[in-house]
Amino acid sequence: MINRVLIRMKVMQLVYSYYQKEDRSLASAEKELTFSLEKSYELYHFLLLLMVELTQLQEKRLDNARNKHLASATDKNPIVKFVENQFIQQLKSNLQFQKYCSNQKISWVNESEFLKKMLEQITTSDIYREYISSDDTSFEADRDFWRLVFKNIIVEDEYLAETLENISLYWNDDLEVIGTFVLKTIKQFKPENGEKQTLLPMFKAEDDRDFAIKLFCQSILKDEEYRAMIDQHTQNWEMDRIAFMDIVIMQIAIAELLSFPSIPVNVTLNEYIELAKSYSTPKSGVFVNGVLDSLINQLKSEKKILKN
Repeated sequence: MINRVLIRMKVMQLVYSYYQKEDRSLASAEKELTFSLEKSYELYHFLLLLMVELTQLQEKRLDNARNKHLASATDKNPIVKFVENQFIQQLKSNLQFQKYCSNQKISWVNESEFLKKMLEQITTSDIYREYISSDDTSFEADRDFWRLVFKNIIVEDEYLAETLENISLYWNDDLEVIGTFVLKTIKQFKPENGEKQTLLPMFKAEDDRDFAIKLFCQSILKDEEYRAMIDQHTQNWEMDRIAFMDIVIMQIAIAELLSFPSIPVNVTLNEYIELAKSYSTPKSGVFVNGVLDSLINQLKSEKKILKN
């Protein structure tokens, strides 16, 4: 599930954080990187659990309305299509999901106000009204309802990112990427798989964990060598005028260029230009592109970049 786009972002954040500390420990920083990646996988389950929790909250509301002293006919006979959604029932009973949530003890129990607001958004939406009024009772319709809700309401909610940040600082920038994995998971659910429906594994590829650790360690261990390369191609710039994040991003890019022969040069270049655009200054994308392009040409001429 965790792909290399997310890994690069995490490595960038941890390398930057490493240099901000006076008491630096590569071993501790490496553990923090591993923990950060594990927290991303936790967020994946946390967002899946959100859909279950919202359904359970609505079920409690209907039960309370049904049992109140002066219950109306509508209260006594509510529309239960939402709470009996077949996709949610399958997710709720999923063995892999249950085991993870139990072992990690994840819960939305402390976010009752957020859950109430989110449920209100969902039940007053056009998506909900169309779903409730539809005669289609198939598993596919139930699954598609939550795909639309998650894509158009949940991840677009302005308070979701804030709520997640309050729960874990490691989730600050993960929502967009992890959200796509949740959508992918929803689409993969099939009724015939029952409680044994497979969820996404922690890493998209078997060697991605090793990629993360090696990229991080090479970026730190060879920082003097890589920064000397950067200096050669920024001679017209005063180093104190270059954003430190740009230096970190280029340092990691060089580590990837020289340490991973299976990754094409253009892939590495494009990925770190995007990181510069997203996490540094408005001009950083162009700056990092220019410096890395010049540096790549030199490394190629010196036959230091060897690709499979």
